[in-house]
Amino acid sequence: MTTPTLATMTPLPVRPTLAVIEVTRKRPDRPAYHAKVQTLNATVVDAGTDGGWTVVRLAAADLDPAALLDLTDSADAVVIVGGEDIDPRFYGAEAGYEGETVHFADADEGQIALVQRAADRGTPVLGICRGLQIINVALGGDLVQHIDDGIHRNIGVPIDDILSTHAVVLRSTSTLAAALGDTRVSVQSAHHQSVGRLGAGLTPVATAPDGLVEAVEHQALPITGVQWHPEAPDAPATQLPLLLASLYRAVAAQTEVAEVAQAA
Repeated sequence: MTTPTLATMTPLPVRPTLAVIEVTRKRPDRPAYHAKVQTLNATVVDAGTDGGWTVVRLAAADLDPAALLDLTDSADAVVIVGGEDIDPRFYGAEAGYEGETVHFADADEGQIALVQRAADRGTPVLGICRGLQIINVALGGDLVQHIDDGIHRNIGVPIDDILSTHAVVLRSTSTLAAALGDTRVSVQSAHHQSVGRLGAGLTPVATAPDGLVEAVEHQALPITGVQWHPEAPDAPATQLPLLLASLYRAVAAQTEVAEVAQAA
């Protein structure tokens, strides 16, 4: 495959709105982790602005779910970024599992509702790490609560060194492979959970060398989730811009369809 070029993307007449949804802007008990997450999230915001979007950044745990839905009502696309584990009650499981993190139930509820509304409306969505898991849970799937230590994160290191580099293989017919221009890419990941039972309409489109599902797409809707961090400092430089460009093209396609329907 040939890597797509961002320059070929036709700009929309008005900059579309991209809602970047994180967990929280407040982690006073975990400053090092919070600083790392904030750096990653800021990279997504900057890449969105550079990619032609008007970016709205919101923290789901710092709002009630209704307010999150209200503030994102006019968003043309949504990116749900990384963070803490999803509260297991949202996928019918129990707490007390190995490696369990702090839970932000309000963030889970709000982000799940946001994905469900996006699915109803056909709004393009990209989920990153936890964002993939939110997509899966929102559509009725569940999670493997803890995976064996291996290639997916570095153990016993400072937070700045937790991201692990490994390869993933993409399904050749996937939108994700078309977006990234290849069927084999290097990624940065740092997760201890993974998708289990797939949500309705989702299909796996990328796997790691150990067979773990690393990305999903919806079969009929512009919804994609990647388990890795394309916004990480050591990720390939074009990876996040290409994913956001694919999201932009999905918005442009919907705008064209709406304009044709209006003119008919």
